[in-house]
Order: sequence, then structure tokens, then C-alpha cells
Amino acid sequence: MADARQYFTLPSPYRMKRGGELLDARIAYETWGTLNAARDNAVLIMTGLSPSAHAASNAIDDSPGWWEDIVGAGKAIDTRRWFVICMNSLGSCKGSSGPASINPATGEPWRLDFPDLALEDVGHAGYELARGLGIERLAALVGCSMGGMAALGCLAQHAGFARAHVSVCTAPRAQPFAIAIRSLQREAIRLDPNWNEGRYDDAHYPEAGMNIARKLGVITYRSALEWSGRFGRIRLDPGQREDDPFGAEFEIESYLNAHARRFTRAFDPNCYLYLSRASDWFDLAEYGGAPDPATSVRNALARMKLERALVIGVETDILFPLEQQQQLAEDLRTTGTDTTFVGLDSPQGHDAFLVDTGRFGAAIGQFMDAS
Repeated sequence: MADARQYFTLPSPYRMKRGGELLDARIAYETWGTLNAARDNAVLIMTGLSPSAHAASNAIDDSPGWWEDIVGAGKAIDTRRWFVICMNSLGSCKGSSGPASINPATGEPWRLDFPDLALEDVGHAGYELARGLGIERLAALVGCSMGGMAALGCLAQHAGFARAHVSVCTAPRAQPFAIAIRSLQREAIRLDPNWNEGRYDDAHYPEAGMNIARKLGVITYRSALEWSGRFGRIRLDPGQREDDPFGAEFEIESYLNAHARRFTRAFDPNCYLYLSRASDWFDLAEYGGAPDPATSVRNALARMKLERALVIGVETDILFPLEQQQQLAEDLRTTGTDTTFVGLDSPQGHDAFLVDTGRFGAAIGQFMDAS
């Protein structure tokens, strides 16, 4: 299978918000559609923590992307009209520079020598990527989950960079519950003896820590309502149970084990730590200049100079509760931004934007068609 990824080299040195710099850092991205002569039909998508830039299939790579039902010809983000770019986050291990990539100064992986990562660094990288493609202003900047915070960080630094913003299951800052969960995930990785202060290899890999971290994540990405509906208290057949008195006995346990196994070797642990911490650090209130955080967030949104916005969330999301999206939409309206708010009752929780694509697609498609 061919790789559709392209690479953009960031300006060097690339200075990070919290100090330090990167030399010859790059961003992996994929594109769909055609940039028009006016260069005003570009849509940039910023992803959640773990996805790659492969949001949808294309002529080079026909494998389904993580947002296959949303991006494409005749779909919600219609590639017959829009030139769509999806970037892999700076700090990730899916092609962009991050802790798992090579430090040019040493010829070895960066590991924990990688500078402290902020989501503003991810957002600014998206700005540089667009400018490198000859795009002065986006038709829309789309951010999902962690990518939604990175998108807000981008707009906070570059007023007027996008005419419209689509905010999907995200918020201007993480709530204590989300911070607590991510803290436990990072602790599980760091307490694995094989993590070894980030100096692991394939033979000595923090598999147990990554398994626990992923299971914690999956539990919070969905809702108790869905877990009850899908699994209830169904037990595994005796032949499927582990030969361990405390091993998996219920189907939900087996599901979590299988999900963790698929993820554990597919995502670098150090990259996970960096991106997770960056999500906790992000706070849009830093850009509003007011002592009161709520006022500061509104000030920051006003400075983005957006014309239109869509804020969409899910009632069962416990990581980014719907109240945060409602408040974001209200704050955007106070800035004069023409804002649409959509709250869905999907049982899939935070992951609904990846699963309930029919309803998410309808809302996003209607918004994009009106652009």
C-alpha cells in the first residue's frame, strides 16, 4: 500500500512556546481536492491525540481513513469544493517530528530531550504548513478533541487566519476530571520498569504501562450507557478465559485487552506522554489579558476575528462535557461570530465524532455548505 503522506519542513529553528527549539522539524500531512486559483478554499483539520494525517482514502492510499465518512467527494467536507489538508500533530509519531524522531544534533531519538511541547506549538505548525502551501487564510479550521484545543491555540496566535472554525468535542481548557485521567495514564507508563526514563527499545518496551494507559483512555472515550448496552454483564465462555484467577472474566475486559494490544505498539510512549501533558497545559484564558478566566477566554475568542463557527458536542462526553461546548458557543456569539451550536445525544461519548458520523456529518455538512 502506497503512503500518501507529504512532508513540510518547519522554519528552522522552530522555537517552542515553553523554551527550546527544533532544527529541521517536519510536519506530515495529506491532502484531498484542489486548491483554487484564489487559494481561498482550504480547510485544515487538526486531529485528536493518536490519529495520523490519513483522515480519508485517496488515489495514493485507498485504505479507509479515521474520518472516512466525513471527508471526501459528496461528503460533509466535500473535496470537490474544498482543498482539504489533514496534519499529523507536532510531537506525534505518525510522521511529524516528536520524541520518537531523530535529534539531528545527536543522531539518536530525541526521547525526553525533546523540548516541552505545548498545543500552541502544534497550532503554530499548522499555520506554517498552510503558509508554506501558499495559503494566507483558511476557509475553515477544523479541530477534533485535542486538535480542537490546538486549533484554538493557532487562532489565538494568528488573528484572522481562518474565516470559519469547526470545533468538535473540545474546549478552551481541560477540566480537572480529564486532567486526572491523563495524569493516571502518564503515571502508568512512567511506572513501567521498561519505560526506563524514556530509554526503551523494542525488546524492552513499557507494554504493561501502555496497556493500562490505553484502557483508561478507552473507558473515558465512551459512555457508561454504551458499555451497558454493548456488554452488560456478559461473561466469557470458559474456554476464552485466561488461566489466571484474576484474569479477564467479562466480555468488557476482553474488549479492553484487545483494544489495548492493537494500540500499544502502534503509538510511541514518549509521544503519548508529551501530547497528553500538552493537553492538560492548554488554557485559552492565557490569551485574553483579563484577571477573570471567563472574561479572558471571551477576549481571546474576540481577537480571532472569526466570521462563522460551528461548535458540536455530545451529551455523554465525560472528557469534554457538553456544558463546555455550550459555553464556547455562547462566548463566540458575544464576539459577533455567527455561531451554530449542536449538542447530540449520542451514547458513544467522546468518541462519537468517530462513530456517529451520520449525525456529525449532517451538522458539519450543513455548516460547510453554507460557507
